[in-house]
Amino acid sequence: MLSPLIGALVLTILAGLFAAQNAVPITVKFLFWKFEGSLALVLILSFALGVVVTLLALIPRAVFRRRG
Repeated sequence: MLSPLIGALVLTILAGLFAAQNAVPITVKFLFWKFEGSLALVLILSFALGVVVTLLALIPRAVFRRRG
């Protein structure tokens, strides 16, 4: 139970360190949307979005376990 939490914490710290070392300004274009900011911000937002999507994907499994 504790090892996945520790693994997630280590991964988050490593992602933060990686993002902090890549603070070059960039432009992100997606369809009609344009965003200018640092690469570190884009990396952190991408990582956070990945975490949110993963957690949303795990919700049905948790609900099924609780019912069963």
